[in-house]
Amino acid sequence: MRETDAIAEARRNLEICNACRYCEGYCAVFPAMELRREFPAVDLGYLANLCHGCRGCFYSCQYAAPHEFGINLPKVFAEIRQESYVQYAWPRPLAKLFDRNGTVVSVAAALITALVMIGTALFQSPERLFGTHRGEGAFYAVIPHNVMVLLAGSTFVFALVAIAISVARFWREAGGGAGPVGEPLLQAFRDAMTLKNLGGGGHGCNDRDGSFATSRRNLHHALFYGFLLCFASTNVATFYHYGLGLQAPYGYLSVPVVLGTVGGIGMTVGATGLIWLKIVGDPEPVSRRLLGADYAMLVLLWLVAVTGLVLLAVRATPAMGVTLAIHLGFVLALFVALPYSRMVHGAYRFAALVRAARER
Repeated sequence: MRETDAIAEARRNLEICNACRYCEGYCAVFPAMELRREFPAVDLGYLANLCHGCRGCFYSCQYAAPHEFGINLPKVFAEIRQESYVQYAWPRPLAKLFDRNGTVVSVAAALITALVMIGTALFQSPERLFGTHRGEGAFYAVIPHNVMVLLAGSTFVFALVAIAISVARFWREAGGGAGPVGEPLLQAFRDAMTLKNLGGGGHGCNDRDGSFATSRRNLHHALFYGFLLCFASTNVATFYHYGLGLQAPYGYLSVPVVLGTVGGIGMTVGATGLIWLKIVGDPEPVSRRLLGADYAMLVLLWLVAVTGLVLLAVRATPAMGVTLAIHLGFVLALFVALPYSRMVHGAYRFAALVRAARER
């Protein structure tokens, strides 16, 4: 990590926190902090990505504003996380996409969706685009299966490769190195899948203000597991297509449709709730500069989920063709934006959890 104003401010904050230690049992950050007497930039990058933004330390801190020390770890850690995403992004020229990320994600979503719509209209007759298609292969009468696979597959693989390389850079520079893997990896996996550090020890975190709640943790679970169910739906549908020779759309009670429906509802509920919490939440422990990127990605996830559910509802009507093109456009925009958006925080945070488990 490079020396920046955020790094200097975080170092000042943690030197005070390390002397006070009132918050030592609040989350994974403070036990990791207490193992250190100095805070080089690389360690601050690690600690910032270990932070889950529960804000408990902010509301309990006797040195937060209006105290002259003005301690605000959630805000400064959010700034450092963004800087780490920029520094380790791959390919490096695309790291600039993190600047004004809300605008970038919004423009990408609108542009890619428009291109898919225009391309579908140009290569398909109005009768096919606006016609009613039923039975196996109905979707592919509008957009050929090979075209869908090529577009979605290539963008998704690129996103995975870009995220993997950027996190590997972070791990290498932040001191991941060699060491025990088995138990720390399992512990990090358990912590990540249960969002342990958003549990507040059982009583919840400060999702909106100084009061305690588990709403943000529950909404994150709904969004995350909803996304995983949709991904599982796609994998099962792939097996149906290539393994069983069955073409979409499938029956309403089939495994791919049930998984996709439940997942889409989970994503819709999670994204809607998280947007609402950002609107009504206390702005003090939040980096306002980064809010646009958070809103843009949550709205894009919401659009992917909602258009998928709408497609299920209208798949046997003349609205299916247009809805399919719109849904595919939003899905492609999500895959393109993934490595250069707030969504990479999950991978960085998991790497930080593995290192924290090793240190413990």
